[in-house]
Amino acid sequence: MGVAILSSAPAHAGDRTISLPRGPAAEAVIALALQTGTSIVIADRTVGRRPVPAIHGQIDAGEALRRIAIAADARIVRVGPNAWRLIDRPKKPGRRPVVVRSPAPYKAPSQPETAATAPIIVTATKRDVNLRDVPAQTAIIDGHDLTLGGVGGTDKIVERLSSVSSTYLGSGRNKLFIRGIADSSFAGPTQATVGQYLGDLRLNYGSPDPDLRLSDVAKVEVLEGPQGTLYGAGSLGGIIRFVPNAPRPGEFEASAILGASATQEGDPSGDASLMINLPLDDGTTALRGTFDLARTGGFIDKPNIGKQSANRLDIAAARVAILRKLSPQWQLSISALGQDIDSADSQYADRSGDRLTNSASVPEGAMAKFRAAQAVVDGQLGALRLRSTTGWVGQSLEERYDASHDGEDRTFTQDTRSRMVSSETRIWMPERNGFGWLAGASVIHSTTTLRRRLERYDQRTVLTGVRNAIDEATVYGEVGIRLRDVLLASAGARVTWSHLSGAGEDVLPAIAQERVGVTAARSAITFLPSLSLTASLGDRTSLYLRYQESFRPGGLSVEQEFVKRFNDDHSQTFEIGGRYGLAERDTIDFSFNLAYTDWQDIQADFIDGAGLPSTANIGDGRIWSATVNAGWMPSNALRLELGATVNQSKVDPQVAFSLVRARQIPNIAGISARASAEWHKDLSSGRDVLVRAWLGYIGRSRLGIGPELGDLQGDYVDSGVTARLGSRVMGITLGVTNVTNARGNRFSLGTPFDEVRRQITPLHPRTVRVGIDYRF
Repeated sequence: MGVAILSSAPAHAGDRTISLPRGPAAEAVIALALQTGTSIVIADRTVGRRPVPAIHGQIDAGEALRRIAIAADARIVRVGPNAWRLIDRPKKPGRRPVVVRSPAPYKAPSQPETAATAPIIVTATKRDVNLRDVPAQTAIIDGHDLTLGGVGGTDKIVERLSSVSSTYLGSGRNKLFIRGIADSSFAGPTQATVGQYLGDLRLNYGSPDPDLRLSDVAKVEVLEGPQGTLYGAGSLGGIIRFVPNAPRPGEFEASAILGASATQEGDPSGDASLMINLPLDDGTTALRGTFDLARTGGFIDKPNIGKQSANRLDIAAARVAILRKLSPQWQLSISALGQDIDSADSQYADRSGDRLTNSASVPEGAMAKFRAAQAVVDGQLGALRLRSTTGWVGQSLEERYDASHDGEDRTFTQDTRSRMVSSETRIWMPERNGFGWLAGASVIHSTTTLRRRLERYDQRTVLTGVRNAIDEATVYGEVGIRLRDVLLASAGARVTWSHLSGAGEDVLPAIAQERVGVTAARSAITFLPSLSLTASLGDRTSLYLRYQESFRPGGLSVEQEFVKRFNDDHSQTFEIGGRYGLAERDTIDFSFNLAYTDWQDIQADFIDGAGLPSTANIGDGRIWSATVNAGWMPSNALRLELGATVNQSKVDPQVAFSLVRARQIPNIAGISARASAEWHKDLSSGRDVLVRAWLGYIGRSRLGIGPELGDLQGDYVDSGVTARLGSRVMGITLGVTNVTNARGNRFSLGTPFDEVRRQITPLHPRTVRVGIDYRF
């Protein structure tokens, strides 16, 4: 007996937001028919029981049905204008069904296709380029994968990709790096080397990684850099783009995740996440909200202040979005988010002893607050697409460091406040008849104020700080031309006018009277070109060559009690790479990339003569980076992955830094590697079991530039395993992280004022988590 679904609602010819759950093909088809007003018949119960992945995106019914058919190893037969049948595909010797997991949304053809694979479109390219034609190392992580075992932050991305690394000062205080492009250990007035985006909204400028909770996210795209043509300043290493699930008009939907964890040698932890989607009318407007709470128990003892498990971490986050369908082709969305991170104390420890004890004699907590709001208009003008995003971002960070000296307890406090207003409008045409193009314009106004003070007993001394402001106006564009059926050439350019201004904060009167380095202002025009060539060698293989540039504007920093200027830095990258097959679609997939970067006037942090962190141009650098990723599906139930990144770098320091202990780029391991295995099996009554295990190795690196920051770190192995048993509606998870309970040393910095410099940041001890997830 077959499964037949018929809806009398009118079908829409254009793309719309479709969201189908993971589960049996029959359930996915029912949801698709209800959402699109189509008639779909499954003629064979065997096909209806086959598992299909979750499908989300701005696509039409035909494309969604094609993805279901691929996953269910079925064939599509069209029986009417909005009616189809799914029938079992005849089996051939040695042929395996193809499994696909939530590919990125893209513009689909009006007729369903029966090809063995559907193209994956990388929306981070800003003109919807087929993954096969993207001339860069690219990773797309499905949002469901990021919440398996509990909602996390950017640590989930670092855990999965060997090319992405992080510092470990603490949540909301870290810096992310991609492809060996790293500048320094702590967040100062320099702009980040990795741009982070929520959709098209820039999240960071002169501020650290906000470590947003990755709940209810459709996907995360990581595009290795430089990406100066498309994303401008601060994309030397690349960009990370978070794509949240959009509100779904006409449907009520809710889900919840609850978890409890026990940490060896530490306090217990707990986490909770709730998502709700509310229709506000008869099918054109919806509200979607996500709410997260988490407490991570501490595991570092501070006996000198009488605290055990002192480094407790509390996170509270919320994201709300409203979407309004203005017409079949146009929509407006407005969203806002907020997140507070309260770190009760630092997470570093002494190298000696059990490596879970900190001998600091003062509390060293931190408070990070992040706020953002944006409005997005998205639509079509015939064959053209238009998207305009306007947003505001505010980030505040207060950090406390032990600055005790000669037996006297002292605390150094640093307040960093960043505000940014940005707007970008772009219009593009995805490739048609061998030709595609993109044109855009943007404006940004960003200010960052850094204030510092030193406290001892009941005395407070205000130290010199700095304020940096930047205004940018940009136009950019890119053109892709298919010279032959197998050869695609792309060229782009970005022109940015920027005005930088800065001033000292709380400057000593004697210095302020002389106006010595207290204020500065200048304007500049920057041109960033890009060129690439991609060759398709068959349906599954492509090779590419690329040249790209990027930069970061300069600014003001503080050295001792003086305000000093640092200049722009600029990078030029040449790379070659290729890929074979598609991850989780083909039995074997493989990608590689080899890149050389020439980096001039590197902006980096160092320790000045007073023991305080400062920023300067430390010299020129050259970086070789190679990345390899491979996947193998020996059966429908099992997938194995392996990835590795190798970095070799050298810095030619300026005269002031000519006596440094190490001349390689800081914080970047010479080699890092990751291996994982995922096993998925269907059980009876619509239930299934999923097990994922991973192992990661981070090689040796040095903390920073300068004799005070030359300590070694890294050279450790991390691991984890998570299992889920349940159905589409409810599941129970059991996970273990740091399976071997390794100590390791993720980061050799806790406070820059430690005179002996015997600090480590250990891995979080072995932790067992039990969780439950439920869909309403």
